Order: sequence, then structure tokens, then C-alpha cells
Amino acid sequence: MAFQSLYRRYRPRRFGEVRGQDHVVAALRNAVSQDTASHAYLFSGPRGTGKTSTARILAKALNCGAPVDGEPCCVCASCVAVEAGTSLDVSELDAASNNGVDAMRDLVARVALAGAGRTRLYILDEVHMLSTGAANALLKTLEEPPPHVVFVLATTDPQKVLPTIRSRTQPYEFRLLSADTLAEHLRWVVADAGLDVGDDVVDQAVRRGRGSARDALSALDQLVAAGGTSDDDGAVDEMVEALCERDTARALVAVADACAAGRDPSHLADALLAHLRDAFLSVVAPDVVSLPGTAKELVTDQGRRLGAPATVRALDALGEAIIAMREAPDPRVALEVALVRVTRPEADTSVAALLERVERLERALRGGAAGAAPGASETVPTTASSGARDAARQAVRAVTDTAGETEPESLPRRSPDARSSSSVPARPALGAMGGTRHAHDSSPPAPPTASTSTAPRPHVAADAPAPHPLPSRDELTLAWADHLLDGLRPVAKGLFGAGRFAAVDDRGATFALPTDVMRARCESRRGEVETALAAHFGRPVPLRLTTDASDASVARGGPPDASLVEPVDLDDLHDAPPDRRSPLERLTEAFPGAEVVDRPSGDRP
Repeated sequence: MAFQSLYRRYRPRRFGEVRGQDHVVAALRNAVSQDTASHAYLFSGPRGTGKTSTARILAKALNCGAPVDGEPCCVCASCVAVEAGTSLDVSELDAASNNGVDAMRDLVARVALAGAGRTRLYILDEVHMLSTGAANALLKTLEEPPPHVVFVLATTDPQKVLPTIRSRTQPYEFRLLSADTLAEHLRWVVADAGLDVGDDVVDQAVRRGRGSARDALSALDQLVAAGGTSDDDGAVDEMVEALCERDTARALVAVADACAAGRDPSHLADALLAHLRDAFLSVVAPDVVSLPGTAKELVTDQGRRLGAPATVRALDALGEAIIAMREAPDPRVALEVALVRVTRPEADTSVAALLERVERLERALRGGAAGAAPGASETVPTTASSGARDAARQAVRAVTDTAGETEPESLPRRSPDARSSSSVPARPALGAMGGTRHAHDSSPPAPPTASTSTAPRPHVAADAPAPHPLPSRDELTLAWADHLLDGLRPVAKGLFGAGRFAAVDDRGATFALPTDVMRARCESRRGEVETALAAHFGRPVPLRLTTDASDASVARGGPPDASLVEPVDLDDLHDAPPDRRSPLERLTEAFPGAEVVDRPSGDRP
């Protein structure tokens, strides 16, 4: 006898052998036993869930010579003929290739002919692919067929079936099998077929099947032919481990090895996306994951190590990569770029990547505080010892170095509350770590807190050391150009726009202006700039004004002489008093010594 694949050899023969579709087989069995079968059914559901097999079992049960409780006997001539595919009472039609009007007209013409058995059953696979004309040609017969005819319409895409067809049928939805049900079925097949495979092969077949009995049996066939488990899933596991460890090189090497072994990058990306989905669901909704026990434990561990924000960002990046692969000259590049974005958040400018970096910083702060004071809560108390404060700051610096935080413009800023120099915030604002706003951030500067706005600003001596570490000159320059200068009042903006930050030391920041006159004018508005700096960086930044004659350039790109002109505040302008002089009087005043030769008659002194 010629070899038959497992999914053909172990196709269910009775309703009781259909796995995972109890809600369907119970209704059909009762309809057969009570002789109340409908004239048309609509079987919908994913591939490999038993739609066509159930339709054949229904045909056997309706024509069986000795049915028992609605089940076919499978030994009578009618049942044997149906199983062999030689019965004249069962007609199967593939609507995907016979979707025209002529095919439906031919089917309608044959419906009136009686068969050898009591009931003639027509099975239309993929009925959603019928053309509109073909579906309309079938409507009347589908609604009122001859008494001996039953239609079974099968589809994997029920939403594409015309509503006029759905309303003429009894719909039954087939569902994907659970991992436990599928594993139990495969173990029974292995035992019945005498296959020499272990539980790891069964688990891998269940994982590949993803709820489809036919796909799982096909995978089991392939694994048996290969002599055991395949390493096709090893590349996906390796990539997921690389994502968990944030190891870019490991992820790229896994892609290279898989492609060198013949794996298609698009299929590899699909498999990785499905694996990450299982990892995410295993953490937030474990009951939804359809995987065997060992595989489920693996993806659960990976999901917890990767974290929900990183997993969601990885799913989003891979989804975009899969779409880009369809038109990319080299699909592998799109997959590699997505893996780099996920493993290195500093290389990704998306909001999700920034949020993940913020979460990593907060986790590092909590870990540093816990290490300094065991048993303490997640927040560092304001009375924490200097050792706890130093541990928290070292954790921030460590995470900043590993996450690539040397680019201050890549961090979002959070406005902190005003605190005394003796207190340590539980979660310092990112601005305190050197962060600045993006150039495209047009929101106004964060206002000072209540304690800062109601109390007078304490005077900070220019020579006194700063109580907190000051931002670097580069950080000040970036924040100044990106945000701070635009937030000043017009007069202060015009005055300080001609200067630049020259240096930063322990006593404060040095701001250089082109002339002594400009420096003297800026001195009266220095407090406004210091307030804006403190609100942005979350700590006082003393400002010293100096003169640098070598720098006469304008910060915002105007001609050098324009910076030396005193800016005008429009709020200080007032209307001039009305001029009651006649035009002739204004003219003679403009030209002293002029003599009026001919005075107009209407103009009298």
C-alpha cells in the first residue's frame, strides 16, 4: 500500500472522533438521531479544524444503514463508499476554482437528480470565493432545495460570505484546538502508528500546529522523517534570548546562521513575531497561550525577562519590518534593523523606546536604593544616608553609560518638585541627569513649583559653590538653543540672544556677551534667566556674566551689529500726543530759514 500522510490516515470517521469541536458534533448528532437535519449548514473556522471531515461524517450518518445515536456505523456499503470517495450521494466542489456562474448553474441542474441513498449532500469548500453572480445563481436552490438534498458550505473567511447566503444556513464555528487536546491527540497517533518519537517531538509538533490538527500532524510527519526534533526553532529561541539580554551581536548572528541554513527572512520574522506574541500573552493572559507545558514555561520566562514594554515595542518593530519586507530589495536588512532597534533603545527615537529607557532608569534607581537599605520601600526616603544617595547616583550613572545616555537630546525631561539640598528625590527628574528637550518640543518651559513661585528667590553668590552638580556646557548650550531662549520675555530674549555659554565650573555657568554695554544691560535681567535654568534642570544654576569681545556673533543668526541695538519692548510703547500744527507750519519747521512766498488763502497764522 502506498504511504499516506498522518493527517489522511487519522482523519476522524465518527462524530466522537472529532477533537475540540464538541459544540458542533453534539448538535449534528442530535439532528441526525432526531431526523431534524437542516437543508443547509455553514461551517467556518481556521484551517485544519475538521470542517470537511465533519461534513463527510454528516453525509455518512444521513445515509447510514444502521446509525447508532446519530453516529454512522462505518461498516455498511454507504459508509464505506463515502470513506472511499466513490459514493454518488456526496459531491464535493472547490469553490475557489469553480467560482463562476456556469459552475453554479451546472450544480443547480444536478441537484434535482436523486442519488442511491436517502440524502444527497453537496460540500462547497471555500464558499467565500464564489463570485457575486455564482452566489446569486445558488441562492434560490440553497433556500428551497429538494427534500433529499443537504448543502454544507465550508469557509475559512466567513465575513466574506454574502449575508444572503449566511441567512439561508445554520452557521457552526469551528475553533482551534487547545495545546493539551492537541498533544493528547498526537500522543494517541504516535502510539497507534507505532512511531518511535519522544515527548519533545510531540511538543514541537504541537507548537508548530498552533491549534490546527492537520498542521500538527503534518509537522509530526516531517519530524519523524527528519529523525527527531528539528533545529528550525533554535534560531527563533536564540533571537528571543538575544532580545532578553539586549545583545545586538547575538541577535544578528542568529539571523545570519538561520539564513545560511536556508531559512527565509520573511518566514523567520513571522516565526519570531508569533513567539514574541506567546511570550507577551503568557505573562498578561496565560490561559490564551496554546502551547504545551515545557514550551509555555520557556516563553513565560522569556516574557518576564524581556518585560512588557520591550515586548510590545518588539512586536511593533517586527510588524513594521514584515510590511517593509514585501517591497525591500533585501528582506534580511529590514529584519536586522528591527532587531537592532529592539536590542538598542538608544538607536531608536520612537516614544516607546524612550519610555523603555525611562523604565530602565527607574528600575536601576529602585535597585540602588534597595541595595543601600535592605527592606526599604521602592522610594528613597528624604532622610536617606549619604551611602544610599551615592548608591542611587552610581546606579543612574551606570545605566546611563550602558544605555548610551551620552546624547542628552535623546532623553525626555520631567519637571521635578522643588526640594531642599538635604533631600534626595526617589526618582530624580531626567533633566537632572543631563537631559534636554527635543528640538521639536514646542511646549512652554515647566513653571516653578509653588514653593519657588511664592517665596522670594534666594540670592546665590557668584563665587559660592553650587549645592548640586551643574549641567555641562554642552547640556546648557543644547537646552539654551532648543528651548530656553525661546521661553524668555522679548526684552531678555533680545539681550541674551547675543551671548553664549563660555564655561561651567563649581561656582556656576559663565555667560559671555560681546560688549560691556550689553553685559550691563543683561545684569538687570540675570535673575529671569537663572529662574528659567533652574526650572529646566531641576536645580539652581548660578549665572556669571562676562565680556568676550572676540564673540560678536548673534546666537540666532542675525548680523553682528543687530545684537548691539537695544531691543524694544512693545508693551512699553505708547501713542504719541496729537500734532495740532498745520502742514505748512510743519514744513517750515523742517526747513529752517525757508521763506513762504505765496501763503494759501485758507491758511492764516
